[in-house]
Amino acid sequence: MADRKSFLLRADAGILEAMQRWANDDLRSLNAQVEFVLRGALRAAGRLPAPAPPDSAEGSGRPGGSGESGGENA
Repeated sequence: MADRKSFLLRADAGILEAMQRWANDDLRSLNAQVEFVLRGALRAAGRLPAPAPPDSAEGSGRPGGSGESGGENA
């Protein structure tokens, strides 16, 4: 897991309340929701690289997962 750092965040009460409602809707903690929103904004601005796609073949448990095309749609 990535290293985590703590810091104090001062935000408008209305923003925190809205974030808490959104977090509740998504079954996340407020902290996880803030991190989720920040990560999305950073990606949208091109300041955070997109996550690497998972290996399609290794550990998928699917037959024919050799990474080659030619599955059901071929």
